[in-house]
Amino acid sequence: MRTWTVANQKGGVGKTTTVITLAGLLAEQGRRVLMVDMDPQSSLTHYFSRSLGKSLADVYTVFRDRGALTQDKVMESVMPLPFERLSVMTSSPLLATVEKMGSGQSGMGRILREAITCLEGQFDDVLVDTSPTLGVLLVNAIAAADQLILPVQTEFLAMKGLERMIRTLAMIVRSQQRNVPVVVVATMYDRRTLAAQQCLKELQDSYKELLAEQVISVDTKFRDASHAGVPLSYFVSESRGLDAYRNLLQQRLLTSGA
Repeated sequence: MRTWTVANQKGGVGKTTTVITLAGLLAEQGRRVLMVDMDPQSSLTHYFSRSLGKSLADVYTVFRDRGALTQDKVMESVMPLPFERLSVMTSSPLLATVEKMGSGQSGMGRILREAITCLEGQFDDVLVDTSPTLGVLLVNAIAAADQLILPVQTEFLAMKGLERMIRTLAMIVRSQQRNVPVVVVATMYDRRTLAAQQCLKELQDSYKELLAEQVISVDTKFRDASHAGVPLSYFVSESRGLDAYRNLLQQRLLTSGA
C-alpha cells in the first residue's frame, strides 16, 4: 500500500482536484483507492456530498479514538463511493479541534500514519488532501506520506506559498528523520498569459529536480466534473487536464520508487 500526500501552504492551487483526479485514474487501473480529507474546510468531502450517506465516523473520529485504533475501527470512518474501487474518509469542522486536542501530547503527529497502517490489505493506494495551515494536521499528513505531491498554481502568490511549503517540509522531515520523495506539479497553467509563462519559467529554473515535466493547464472540464460530483476520468474519457494528469501518473509518479 502506498500513501501520497498532496500539500501546499496556499489554498486554491489544485490540491483537491489533484487528489480526486489521480484517485480516479488509479482506480481506472484496477487499484483500490482511498481518499482522505484532512482539511476542516472539507472540500474533498463536499465534492462527493451527493454520493455520500450519513456517517457517524470520519477523520476526526480516528483522532478522537487514537489510543484504540484497529482495522475495524478505522474502517468505520471509510465510506465507499458509487465509483468502482473508490472510497473516502470524510472530514468535518470538528477536525479543527484536533490542534487543541493534541496540545502537549506526544505521538499526535503519527496518528494518521498509524490509522493507514491499520488498513493494510484493504487498499492499494491512499491519497491525502490537506489543509493549507501549518499544524498537527499537516504534520500528520506528511508523516503518513510515502511521496509528497506539491501542486503550485502558475501565479506569483502561489510561488511564494511553494517556498514556504519547501521550508516547512524540510523542517518536518528533519524532525521525523525520514526521507520523502517530492514532486512539484505546475497547475492551472494558462499559456495565453505572460504571468503564467514567467511563473512556469521560474519554477523550471528554481525547482528543476523536483518539478514534473507535465503541466496541468486550465481546463473547464474540471469545473464540469466538480459540478457533477464525479472524478474527471469518470466524467470524460479525454480532456487536456485529464491527459496531463494521466501522463503525470505514468511518467513521473508511478516511476518514482515511492
